[in-house]
Amino acid sequence: MAYKIMIVDDEENVRNSLIRLLRREGFDLVTASSATEAMEILLEEPVDLIISDEKMPGMSGLEFLKLVRQRHPETMRFILTGHADPEFIIRAINEGEIYRFFTKPWDNEDMKSAIRSALNYLELIRENRRLHELVHRQEEELALLRKNP
Repeated sequence: MAYKIMIVDDEENVRNSLIRLLRREGFDLVTASSATEAMEILLEEPVDLIISDEKMPGMSGLEFLKLVRQRHPETMRFILTGHADPEFIIRAINEGEIYRFFTKPWDNEDMKSAIRSALNYLELIRENRRLHELVHRQEEELALLRKNP
């Protein structure tokens, strides 16, 4: 199963750069030129990871990723920005639970490594949830067996 990654940036050249980088890695890619367009896409198709620009018309990347966090908490979130303001980085991590922060231009190998790391973490989250559900079902079955031996 290919992981689905959404790229959200109002600059077509940035979207195209990320597409060229990630297509070779075998990811299923979805793009949006605004946060509003991205939210519409997310209503129809969930994604595993979102890479969003910070400065976009209409809604900032941080506001968008905060909404994503509320509606799709397991989706991994990266943010791109042209500046490395420490206060913004702290806000992004705290408010949007951003997994990774990148300044433009990014290092391609660092980006690919961070994506692999985020997707590995996502797999751990999913496996943990699956195991919790399994334990819960087994506890319910055990309780039934104890009631009706």
